[in-house]
Amino acid sequence: MVHIFSYHDNYYLYDTGSGALHSCDEKTARYLSHEPIELKDEELRSILEDVERLKAQGLLYAEETTARPVKSDEIKALCLHVSHDCNLRCKYCFADEGAYHSVREVMSLDTAKAAIDFLLRESGNRKVLEVDFFGGEPLMNLDVVKGTVYYAKEQAAKAGKRFLFTTTTNGLLLDDDTIDFFNAEMENVVLSLDGRPEVHDAVRKTVNGNGSYAVVIDKIKRFVRARGDKKYYVRGTFTAKNLDFASDVLFLADQGFDSISMEPVVTDLPDLQIREEHLAAIEREYERLCEEYLRREEEGRGFNFFHFNIDLEGGPCLSKRVSACGAGNEYFSVVPNGDIYPCHQFAGDAKWKMGNVFEGRLDEEIRRLFAESCLFTRKRCENCFAKFICSGGCSANNYHYNGDINEPYEMTCAMMKKRIECAMHILAARKAREN
Repeated sequence: MVHIFSYHDNYYLYDTGSGALHSCDEKTARYLSHEPIELKDEELRSILEDVERLKAQGLLYAEETTARPVKSDEIKALCLHVSHDCNLRCKYCFADEGAYHSVREVMSLDTAKAAIDFLLRESGNRKVLEVDFFGGEPLMNLDVVKGTVYYAKEQAAKAGKRFLFTTTTNGLLLDDDTIDFFNAEMENVVLSLDGRPEVHDAVRKTVNGNGSYAVVIDKIKRFVRARGDKKYYVRGTFTAKNLDFASDVLFLADQGFDSISMEPVVTDLPDLQIREEHLAAIEREYERLCEEYLRREEEGRGFNFFHFNIDLEGGPCLSKRVSACGAGNEYFSVVPNGDIYPCHQFAGDAKWKMGNVFEGRLDEEIRRLFAESCLFTRKRCENCFAKFICSGGCSANNYHYNGDINEPYEMTCAMMKKRIECAMHILAARKAREN
């Protein structure tokens, strides 16, 4: 499949079979799109020669893989919900403001250790394992986070393995000691901040109902300054209330943050939910962000925006892109009482409970459902140019909106495709600068 698209006055051919991206002129794009166009004989001859040359090189109209991935039964990662409580009451929180539609509680160190033992036992030959500390707000249970890290490292050393740890935090409880601990032990840290103060404070409120921006901004800045060259992301969420979210991304960049993500909200609240009528504005906003992103790069003020960061040459291997997310098969979440779910977005839904770390067994029927799920079980993806990049979308979003992990959520698809086209334009613009 060849995806032909334009970005302003630039025209591109993206070959899904080879992953190759080609710049072209308008006449070539229109001809290959079977649009009416008048061509001189020499123009048509040149187009056909270029097409044949690229086909011979396997870079255009290349055959797509149809081989279903063979997924490992080794577990590689756990998301530990060390706190089902939060010190914020964010209006759009998918996790019921941290409680996951249940009681507010925190994970004990014994449960966390049992989860680590479970992961080590079920990891097979994997040498590198991953643990993400999640909530609610993980720093409300920092002693267990620390105890888990030290226990996991000790046990991994005995087994000839090692752990990579990540944490997601709202930053409210960040202090110098915690920053030092994170910088010593965390492979990555995700910090929640929605952008401009008025945008952030409209939805991310404290338990007392006050905005939280002024409380967290200096703490997050202090953390990033101390972080050095280690990985982090400042992650925001945009809603129907701030469809001009490019301004929030740029605001965050102006605060000195150079690794930024801005995600569309997942909610059914009518005043915040992203709806179909918003898509045109969202697509324009991604283009506005793309233009400013490139301009700042040229000025030496560039930053990393997660959704513009695609690698068509050295990215994940094709097998991984076809496999899609490892949730429910290689990756699981564990809630405070030790119950296991396919991922954090299924946590608390009894239908998706897969076991408990103290039992050490998994529901094989649910696991088989996720193990069999891949790009090729998502029929709506068959004719989509983005399929080998997005892998069929998030299983949890698919289920929550369409009732089926294999039925992609169309709103997410539309935004993903626009982001990918912008990211491809960025790759082409960088290449042109190099030449």
